[in-house]
Amino acid sequence: MKKSFINTLLELSKVRITFAVSLTTITGYVLASGQFDTGLILPTLGIFILACGSSALNHYQEKDKDAKMERTKNRPIPSGRISANGALAFAILLTIIGSAIIYYGSGFLAMQLGILALIWYNAIYTPLKKKTAFAVVPGSVIGAIPPMVGWVAGGGSLADPRALIIAFFFFIWQVPHFWLLLLKFGKEYEKAGFPSITSFYTNKQIKNTTFIWTMATAVTALMLPVFGIVNSVVIAFGMLAAVVWLVVVFSKLLRSGDEKFNARYYFIKINYFVLFMIIFLAVDSVL
Repeated sequence: MKKSFINTLLELSKVRITFAVSLTTITGYVLASGQFDTGLILPTLGIFILACGSSALNHYQEKDKDAKMERTKNRPIPSGRISANGALAFAILLTIIGSAIIYYGSGFLAMQLGILALIWYNAIYTPLKKKTAFAVVPGSVIGAIPPMVGWVAGGGSLADPRALIIAFFFFIWQVPHFWLLLLKFGKEYEKAGFPSITSFYTNKQIKNTTFIWTMATAVTALMLPVFGIVNSVVIAFGMLAAVVWLVVVFSKLLRSGDEKFNARYYFIKINYFVLFMIIFLAVDSVL
């Protein structure tokens, strides 16, 4: 019973997603400070817990919609494993703890950024995606904030142009990331009453638009060495190779016909690409 309850809390927290958020926070910290040290522990832990709280709050917000979709009907609240009020209380607790840890470890500005990410996700993006299928664009701002928390925690200034380029890269990536996720479950979203791009565009238009957003991600990645964020020639060439790989993979969208495509395949590939970028940036900053 105890193990089952812990698993329920972990599911509410969406730990796999929030772990990825923590990686971008670490990236921002290392880029600003130029080193891996104990100073990254508290902001990373704080963002992780705060993101878990945001995810739990999202479960509470979408409990009715979740009950209508095959993919989500077994989530903790619609399945009855935890009450809606219990999930809300858990979300509030995590939000308070996460915010306090960020404040204690990195100061008021970093805490403000962390809370901004929660507000943007839960108070802006979540309600907006019930209104428009294109909520993914403003919603992608969420991806730009955690690395900025790390940047500030590492001693960087938000006025630094490098901070803006880093934030812009993670923002642009989130658009095809969310886009492909919605495509993967487009029909289920429609069934639950969410507006879906699959009801607006043909398969060919969807593939072309996905390719354009992915190329924007690739171009933004190339801006990182141009703006001096990457100093190692070897790392710069590694990033260029990753960009070429991404272009080759997604160019298949243009060569194929109007048949449906495997959104999950491309979703995984673009996330691999961003993981490569995170590794390159982290390694370069400590060389």
